[in-house]
Amino acid sequence: MTDGAKIKSGRTALVTGGSRGIGAAIVAELSTRGIQVLAPTRQVLDLSDAGSIGRYIKKLTDEGQSVDILVNNAGINIISPLEGISPEIWQSMLQTNLNAPFCLAQAVAQQMRRRRWGRIVNISSIFGIVTRAQRGAYSTTKAALAGLTRTLAVELGCDNVLVNCVAPGYVGTELTYQNNSEDEIKRIAETIPLGRVAEPNEIAKFVAFLCSEENTYITGQVLVADGGFTCL
Repeated sequence: MTDGAKIKSGRTALVTGGSRGIGAAIVAELSTRGIQVLAPTRQVLDLSDAGSIGRYIKKLTDEGQSVDILVNNAGINIISPLEGISPEIWQSMLQTNLNAPFCLAQAVAQQMRRRRWGRIVNISSIFGIVTRAQRGAYSTTKAALAGLTRTLAVELGCDNVLVNCVAPGYVGTELTYQNNSEDEIKRIAETIPLGRVAEPNEIAKFVAFLCSEENTYITGQVLVADGGFTCL
């Protein structure tokens, strides 16, 4: 990967969860590389509502808007012990973290196949590989996202549509600081070989490479970016 990885002028990317954290960094990084980025707000595209997804895709189709790059970044992490995971929480996590990426990929894949070019990047988490207590629903959805990634890569590869999954470790985002106190962040950093959490733009540059013209052969992979955390 190089900072100079370029995406062909005229490409359009759809990035979910692009208003903050890793998503905002991805939007900024792709934009600097000459990409038209669609980053709909929740009012425009509510991933918790299957109907909203359908309406948004129909709107794009009606406007003649094609999507060359899809980054499924949006996700929710409701921390709860097993007995506290209600059916509503379980379904909410499945809808936002797994069903929505599936529906969006399904919707844009046909366009990508016709043009014989496309890039899909699903943002998972190290907690789809390892886990912690009270992450039952979150880890389940993120592990399933990796499985979806591999299947899509197999199905779409013959049409030059590359599908990958990025699994970040601890990143200095609002969500991380929401779920962990300052002292906990310091303790976490001590368990990371690089001695710190990632910056959102570090993940964004990696995602941008996977979406770029320079990536011609990496597909179906779950690529961990965690500073070495899962090596311990």
